[in-house]
Amino acid sequence: MTTIHALCGGMIQLDRSSFFSDETPGTRITIPVMCFLISHPRGHALVDTGVHRQARTDPVGRMGERRASLFGMRSAPTDEVVSQLALLGLAPSDVRYVVNSHLHFDHCGGNEFFPSSTILVQRAEMDAARRVLGGEAMRYTPSAIDFDLPLDYQLVDGEHDLFGDGQVVLLPTYGHTPGHQSVLVRAGKGTELVLTADACYTRENMDRDILPTVLWDPAEMSRSLGALRDWRDKKGATVIYGHDAAQWQTLHRAPAPLI
Repeated sequence: MTTIHALCGGMIQLDRSSFFSDETPGTRITIPVMCFLISHPRGHALVDTGVHRQARTDPVGRMGERRASLFGMRSAPTDEVVSQLALLGLAPSDVRYVVNSHLHFDHCGGNEFFPSSTILVQRAEMDAARRVLGGEAMRYTPSAIDFDLPLDYQLVDGEHDLFGDGQVVLLPTYGHTPGHQSVLVRAGKGTELVLTADACYTRENMDRDILPTVLWDPAEMSRSLGALRDWRDKKGATVIYGHDAAQWQTLHRAPAPLI
């Protein structure tokens, strides 16, 4: 049986207008950075690695002055992926796969702690991130400190069945970034969950059909949002939104299973 645990990969304060493009700047909100540990009979898979632990104690040193001014860190000492795994009696070496939804700092910050894992990233995402290292301006800099590491990256193209049995499927949900991916988990007994990551920040984004301001391609992101809405409204899946503070308060979190 496949089980899921929700892990806290950090708590961040930012302007609400970055989530909702029709709002005026000036209201700060605190949002969770969610990671998920999927335990499959053939191994553990971690979805995203959250914010690097250094960002809590030295945000400027880790993220740079501009990013540190935009994102206020509100994490507790244990709000990082290694400490969260320890709640389950696990170490990074126990994780067979890491899935990066994309390569922004709050989703791949803990990658360095998984040198023995295979890290799955969409090829389009890695290509875009590496163009930054070659001088092309995009939103990944200075996130290179988080992903430009000698790790075992496996690049995938589009939909990918992680264990080959349909229980954990990577879904291309491009738009927020060129190679963003969400994750479908079939946890048995007719239970389907979709972990949207940043393809849909909150339920409000989906219900109001409103995009954030941080994105790569609005039309592509709108298509991805529509596909995720179909999973919820037409296929009956439970959707876990990427940074929804209200939903986070209702979720069972590690060490308790999500479902």
